[in-house]
Amino acid sequence: MAAKTLWLFTFLALYWSYCIFWGIRGALIPRTAPERYIAGRSIPAWIFILAATATSFSGWTFIGHAGLVYRDGFPYAYASFYAVVIPLTGVLLFKRQWLLGRRFGFTTPGEMLAAYYASGAMRMLTVLVALLFTIPYLAVQLRASGYLFNILTDGLLGVDTGMWLLAAFILLYALAGGLRAAAVVDMLQTLLLAAGLIAVGLICLHQVGGWDRFMEGLAVLGRIDPRTTAEGHSHLLATPGAFQPVGAGTAASGGPWTGTMTLSYLIGLLGLQAAPAFSLWVFSASRPNLFAPQQVWASALGIGLILMVFTVLTGFGAHFLGADAGLAAARPDLVTPLLADDLARLGARDILATAHGADQIVPLLIDLMADNAAWLVGLLAMCAVAVMQATGTAFLNGFGRMLEHDLLRRLAPRASADRLSHWTRASLVVVMIGALATAGGSSDALVLVGGVAVAYALQMGPALVGLCWWRWLTRTGVVAGMAAGMAAVTLTDTPGLALLAALDLAPPWGRWPLTIHSAGWGIGVNLALTVALSALTQSRTDRDRQAGFHAVLLRQAALTPAQQRLAPLAWMLAAAWFWFAVGPGSVLGNTLFGDPGDRRSWVLGIPSIWAWQILWWLLGVGLVALLAYRLGLSTLPDGAPGRSGAEETPQQNRRERPG
Repeated sequence: MAAKTLWLFTFLALYWSYCIFWGIRGALIPRTAPERYIAGRSIPAWIFILAATATSFSGWTFIGHAGLVYRDGFPYAYASFYAVVIPLTGVLLFKRQWLLGRRFGFTTPGEMLAAYYASGAMRMLTVLVALLFTIPYLAVQLRASGYLFNILTDGLLGVDTGMWLLAAFILLYALAGGLRAAAVVDMLQTLLLAAGLIAVGLICLHQVGGWDRFMEGLAVLGRIDPRTTAEGHSHLLATPGAFQPVGAGTAASGGPWTGTMTLSYLIGLLGLQAAPAFSLWVFSASRPNLFAPQQVWASALGIGLILMVFTVLTGFGAHFLGADAGLAAARPDLVTPLLADDLARLGARDILATAHGADQIVPLLIDLMADNAAWLVGLLAMCAVAVMQATGTAFLNGFGRMLEHDLLRRLAPRASADRLSHWTRASLVVVMIGALATAGGSSDALVLVGGVAVAYALQMGPALVGLCWWRWLTRTGVVAGMAAGMAAVTLTDTPGLALLAALDLAPPWGRWPLTIHSAGWGIGVNLALTVALSALTQSRTDRDRQAGFHAVLLRQAALTPAQQRLAPLAWMLAAAWFWFAVGPGSVLGNTLFGDPGDRRSWVLGIPSIWAWQILWWLLGVGLVALLAYRLGLSTLPDGAPGRSGAEETPQQNRRERPG
């Protein structure tokens, strides 16, 4: 057995022993409903901050993100803004969900939304969204682990074997430990995520030959790239346009990541923290003032810095280490062919000529350390597996809790707790098999599979916004909108198009019509139908029932007069940020700070598009801080219930819920 393989299994054994220890401890805690579902509402601040961050950024961040930076360049690297976009959902929704959960004793989002909208259908739709999110999102983690194990063991473990290995451990751990154990373990996993991403980026920069050689390589790529935008710029160093009217079977000129595609994709990523399982994290928090540090400092600033700098070094560094056969042939003086042997073993000279090539880049780069630092290979592999497991466990665990509480308990009201638990465990095994089938059968890159998952989760958005803000949304509008939104996502992405193809139907729009991601189509249809039907189905009874919920929010979360004056400016700044940072306005960044292919013209010493991204990332951190702290959307004032933890006993009496 190679030294790197021995180190790999040594580190994994240590890490999994740590997980099992906390899983056993979690299993021994008394299993009251709040403890099973939401860790007794007592997860401390620092654990929540790290655990929620690990759950937000997963295997697609560690394994898949840099691979698409390699394949599609800086236009895809706009996706790094999800470090800013993902917590924006939490800024809008977390504090208000927490207040309602504490006041009325909710333990699942389905229970909360069913009570607010007086709708059993809403409870079922919430479970369905959780299922549609969990299967593809789990598939991302499993397939990432398969590539990792396969490459780092030199084929000793096949891709499928690696997926089954992680799947078995996630199942074991999720079924035993509960949310409290997952939170404690996720705390470590966040640190491993950050350390691993930084380490791989620095390894690439070192192997390339330093910063100056890296910059020279970028300039050369900008000049010799055979695929260009309509303006003649390299598709790796320039956004291909604001949008393109691309139909079925037609490729976008210069790549798919137009301004509208990036905007709609990142809007889809708002769905991650709207996913039903994330509401369980919200309910589990000991107090709401810990949401802001997670959103601003851990996610937007910390993870944002790593994605903006180190994953770019990783993705582009692979071009200069032998993954790009075209560059190696054109400018061999710029390429250190360290990946040549691994590519030969995979039967290709260019990484994109292999199956799922982009997703194999990070494992191949980790493998570069096998000869000089085999222990580092094992350590980085442990970091990657920890990230995959963190997300997989959290969302599988959350789905199980909702399935048991919101569906099985209602289908079999007289069943014992033990029997319900057995049924839940059996259901989770089926879900895991579905995730394995999805992982094995998909030809998409990891990031794009994850994009389908969050597109489904985003369809929860209008229901949650109605609960927290727009009291005029009605049950009929929200239920119909959510169902229609899920249908629109399905019909504009791989699952629905594959189903239509199996039925010998050929829709004219293709995947992501008009280079708008399926999440954009889904939420557009959802919002339009929700608003239209809500306007037609207003009910005095519904308004009176919902007023009781909003009265709680008005007492504890109302904006101060100063915040009310600031709010219009804050939302205008948010709209401008989305337009210019990740939307059609981002095309200005292609040449504002210099010509993409002429290094001498780079005003800030880096490609113009990279400088633009870093500038708007910093402005995005400021935007999240403005909303979370200054506007008070993620904090409570001194003396408010829940501010210090002194008044945190939830009201469990269901009779006190409005309606």
